[in-house]
Amino acid sequence: MKLTFIGADHEVTGSQHLLETKDIKVLVDCGLEQGRNVYENAPLPVPYSEIDYILLTHAHIDHAGLIPWAYKQGFNGTIVTTNASMDLDSIMLLDSAHIQEQEAEWQNRKGQRAGKAAVEPLYTVQDAEAVIKNFSPVPYDHVVELSDTVKVRFTDAGHLLGSASLEIWINEDGVKKKIVFSGDIGNKDKPLIRDPQYIAEADYVVMESTYGNRHHDKSLDHLEELRRIIQETLDRGGNVIIPAFAVGRTQELLYLIRCLKQQNLISGHENFPVYVDSPLAVQATSVFKENLTECYDAETRELVQKGINPIGFKGLHLSVSAEDSKAINFDMEPKVILAASGMCDAGRIRHHLKHNLWRRECTVVFAGFQAAGTLGRTLQEGAESVKIFGEEIDVKAQIETMGSMSSHADQQGLLEWIQAFREGPEQLFLVHGDDESMTELSALIKKETGLEASCPYSGSVYDLAEGRYEFEAEPHFIKKETAISVRNTTVQQELTLALAELTELVSESREGANADMRRLTKDIRSLLAKWNVK
Repeated sequence: MKLTFIGADHEVTGSQHLLETKDIKVLVDCGLEQGRNVYENAPLPVPYSEIDYILLTHAHIDHAGLIPWAYKQGFNGTIVTTNASMDLDSIMLLDSAHIQEQEAEWQNRKGQRAGKAAVEPLYTVQDAEAVIKNFSPVPYDHVVELSDTVKVRFTDAGHLLGSASLEIWINEDGVKKKIVFSGDIGNKDKPLIRDPQYIAEADYVVMESTYGNRHHDKSLDHLEELRRIIQETLDRGGNVIIPAFAVGRTQELLYLIRCLKQQNLISGHENFPVYVDSPLAVQATSVFKENLTECYDAETRELVQKGINPIGFKGLHLSVSAEDSKAINFDMEPKVILAASGMCDAGRIRHHLKHNLWRRECTVVFAGFQAAGTLGRTLQEGAESVKIFGEEIDVKAQIETMGSMSSHADQQGLLEWIQAFREGPEQLFLVHGDDESMTELSALIKKETGLEASCPYSGSVYDLAEGRYEFEAEPHFIKKETAISVRNTTVQQELTLALAELTELVSESREGANADMRRLTKDIRSLLAKWNVK
């Protein structure tokens, strides 16, 4: 029995670990690398066609986004996960596949002019549709026998609807070992979902360390913060614009807004409209509304049992089509608009910013992390004007940032999770964190518990029966000329979405003044000249 570390080792995304016994091969997560990519991952040491199971901790793309690619490489095993994770991935993997196809189409149009060979998408919608059929959902806390030697149980990790830590028991040739994979450990006291459930014993623990060197501000009252922002903005006659990630954050905000309405905390605007303007968010919201009471916290479960939709209320509008989206900004009634993307670099949120940023009566609310270089961070940092669709927009609206609504446990939450083990572990492995967070967290765990944490690099192999490394890999840094790997598609996704937005802008401008169309044409030609495109 051995464990091979493949992805999210000294990095935060692309989670993947290979667990092998004499009769079974199991992948724990199969995630897509996203964002900054420092280290080169070792290849999977066995063909994907030999993988019997993928055990999926949760539906986020950095944990599940390579599953259709694995299918394309020959995987045809069973994907075991919770009911909610299966439902969410049934929409998220199709959305990711659509983006992969858009990227390939854009690259091929450009490459054809340069005489370059055609490229294929990382995977297609057809691949995603095919592999979704291999999902086999299980309830929390139910022990599933995968083979004569391996059984598994999913325990609520409190990170996302359906997220789980994995308890895996191995019994091989008289040697019995238990290994726990934390998955992403959730933040406490989040809307809708339960706090992370603790595990009492293990021989080995593979633990995430994303926020291993950070602390959340526990003193913040998100409901009061949101109440103040909405009340002040509607009193001014403005719109509240909230860039929000489609899965998780949007539904948490809807829960808070339902509370505001149910408790009559917004005076003078009791029936204010709320728009969710994102096809993916609309689909995900429908998953949150289904009979998934095993995922909810006690307060939310009580609402569901009474027949109350915890994220539904009078005045909620779900916008799917482009026509629905455009109509929102032609309605002058003060309203709340939630739209993707969460960092404002793509998607429908940019249209709403274009129509509202210049209005002093409006407010833009950031309820999630804004990465350096994004439009969201630029607005947070006080920009007086920004360029959207080639047009310079004055920033006159109020810019607000809600305190941390992170779905990840901070350093204290991670420490409490590992301290809950009453027996073991013999060995702790830290993964899913950058060098700084892993270093600080491992030192803290050593100080508080006496446990020595190992931080393996991709390609390391650990013999679980013997309790030692079979092979310890050295770090392999990605060279600058190959820094954009096949898996690291985030920048390409943003570029593809920007192209779609430009196409929509050109279409809309045909209804405008001739002077505006001439200016837009000049700007596009100037951009093409800059990039030497004829």
